[in-house]
Amino acid sequence: MYDVKTHLHEVLDSLPQGVRLVAISKYHPNAYIQAAYEEGQRIFGESHEQELRQKHATLPQDIQWHFIGHLQTNKVKYIAPYVTMIEAVDSLKLLREIDKQAQKCGRVIDVLLELHIAEEETKYGLTPAACRQLLEEGEWRSLQHVRICGLMMMASYVDDTAQIRGEFRIAKQLFDEVKARHFADADYFCECSWGMSHDYPIAVEEGSTMVRIGTSIFGPRVY
Repeated sequence: MYDVKTHLHEVLDSLPQGVRLVAISKYHPNAYIQAAYEEGQRIFGESHEQELRQKHATLPQDIQWHFIGHLQTNKVKYIAPYVTMIEAVDSLKLLREIDKQAQKCGRVIDVLLELHIAEEETKYGLTPAACRQLLEEGEWRSLQHVRICGLMMMASYVDDTAQIRGEFRIAKQLFDEVKARHFADADYFCECSWGMSHDYPIAVEEGSTMVRIGTSIFGPRVY
């Protein structure tokens, strides 16, 4: 089996205090997750509802599952009973649905708003302007079963470290802006989720509080 434990500790040892690791376990078998779990890792990230459902049913129940992919509104009900955080909320419609399903479960679900800053053409994520607009309009304040805890984004997948750093910096500036304007008294609004296997050292320098790392821990996709 791939040496998950050694690679996990290499990543953990490289993270400063206060930066948490989301181990991206999608497409990797339960045995890999269990190996990381036995070393104390508790936060894992998945991006497919069916795969997550199977893993949640068969792995330790104190794992904190983060849903990191694009989430369709019709899938929310399946993960609402147990997911710890939904990291990629990219619309008010999705926020409403999470609130609705969390209410049915008697839960409050933590979420992050997903930003689209990278210049690559991707379908998902709020532009900084759209993020500001969503928060300014204020409907989110009436949603009692969803809690916005911060922002997440992915930098462009390029070799230009200056570009990557610049995109992380834009995200951090927006985080600071909306924190001051809308969440000044909310201790829970504290998460800056950016940084992946190829760029997380830069992300940490640019204010990340939570890095999403898969390949550096689990190796290439298994399935």
